[in-house]
Amino acid sequence: MSRRHLTSKQLSFLDFVKEYIEEHSVWPTYREIVDHFQFRSPNSVTQNLQALHKKGYLRKDNLGYQLVERATSASFSGIPVRGVITAGVLQEAVEADLGSITLETLFPQLDRVFAIQVSGRSMIDAGVNDGDYVLLVDDDIPNGGIGAVLYNGETSLKRIFRQKDGLRLEPANEEYDDIIIRPDLFEEVRVLGRYVGHVNDKGIYKRRGAA
Repeated sequence: MSRRHLTSKQLSFLDFVKEYIEEHSVWPTYREIVDHFQFRSPNSVTQNLQALHKKGYLRKDNLGYQLVERATSASFSGIPVRGVITAGVLQEAVEADLGSITLETLFPQLDRVFAIQVSGRSMIDAGVNDGDYVLLVDDDIPNGGIGAVLYNGETSLKRIFRQKDGLRLEPANEEYDDIIIRPDLFEEVRVLGRYVGHVNDKGIYKRRGAA
C-alpha cells in the first residue's frame, strides 16, 4: 500500500490504531491516543481521524470510524501481459513478458482513489447506473466536472458548476432537474471526490482523461 500522501504523523497515528486493534480487537479511546502521542487536547485526535478519513484510510458510518481494507501488490499481482498482437495485417506473434496490468496502471493515483455505490438513475447518460460503484479521487472538481459533494448531511453525484452564490448540480438524465445549492454563512459544502471511473458487473471503466 502506497502511503506517500500521508504525513509522518498521520502514518504513525494510523499504525498505532491498527496495532492497537490487532492486539485488543477494539479501537483505542481518545484518552489512550492522547496519552500515547502526548497530544495537548483531544482535538488533535479528531483532526487526525478527519485527515485519514479524507485520504481514504478510514470510513465513517453510524458506529463511527472504521479502517479501510486496501489491496496490496502482494495480494494481487495483476493481469500478465504475454506479448504483442497486431490489429492490422497478419504478422508473426510476438511472445514476451511485458509485465502486468494492475489497477495502478489504470489509476496512477490509486492510493487516493475510493469507491461509493450509486443509488439512483440521475447519471445514466454519463454511463453510471444504479448499483454501480463510482471511483472517486481525493481531489478538487473542475468546473463542469463530475464529482460527489456533501451538503447538509446529504450526498450527490452530479456534474458540478460553480456559480457566484453557490453551486449548480447538473444530472446526466433529462428526467431529473438541476439542484441549486446556495449555502448560508454557517453551512458547508464539502467536496468528497472527483469522478475518475466506475465499476459494475461488466467491468472497470475509466473516465477519459482521468489520472
